[in-house]
Amino acid sequence: MGLQENLEKQGMWLFRYRSNIPFLILFLGVIVFIYTEIHPGKYFVKNGAIDHYYIYFCLFVSLSGLFIRVITVGYTPANTSGRNTKTQQADTLNTSGIYSLVRHPLYLGNFFMWLGPVLLTGHFWFVLAVSLFYWIYYERIMFSEEQYLRRKFGETFITWSDEVPGFIPRFRGYRKPELPFSWRKVLKKEKNGLAAVFLIFAALDITAKLLDKENSLNWFLISGCIGTLLFYVVLKYLKYNTGILNERGR
Repeated sequence: MGLQENLEKQGMWLFRYRSNIPFLILFLGVIVFIYTEIHPGKYFVKNGAIDHYYIYFCLFVSLSGLFIRVITVGYTPANTSGRNTKTQQADTLNTSGIYSLVRHPLYLGNFFMWLGPVLLTGHFWFVLAVSLFYWIYYERIMFSEEQYLRRKFGETFITWSDEVPGFIPRFRGYRKPELPFSWRKVLKKEKNGLAAVFLIFAALDITAKLLDKENSLNWFLISGCIGTLLFYVVLKYLKYNTGILNERGR
């Protein structure tokens, strides 16, 4: 099997299980986080003046990634930019909106959503290792996706890919989205992201307080966790028991 075919095969396999990888990263991140809390000398901001605000910076990084996902999903038509795991799917080729700046905005958003908790571990080498792992892992997924798009859309894809970078945005040549923004699609497709971010940050903060034997809890994170989890439950109910979140063509 040639290298090109092998990379595509690997990418297709990784594509199917891409939703499971964050759990592995989270598991390793918790171990590293606990280690750096027990051994603060390994923590690059521990005991510094910035330490108190560092968790909010990391939270901002994750929410920035979620924002990228929201503005991506909110402008796309049905059967594109989805969470499908079995096969590649694209009824049309997205080339406007954020797709006129970067070819894989969802994976860019995912990177920043991961990066927040990874930065919170405070371990430089873990941050570097996860970033490298993400690049190697998603490079293969992006390769297999683009092979699918190349075969399906031909010259349209080739022209677009020649003009738009794959992962690092190019902030020029922006084209207005062809469809209006759909909050219904965002709430339906991205309902778990916000809850997951606050749950992870609240859990890590509580873990740190217990390890440091501190009694003061971060009620902002705890309230955000409870509120977003309740919001998730409501949206989950609406999705499967009503048609409120449904929208033709989205």
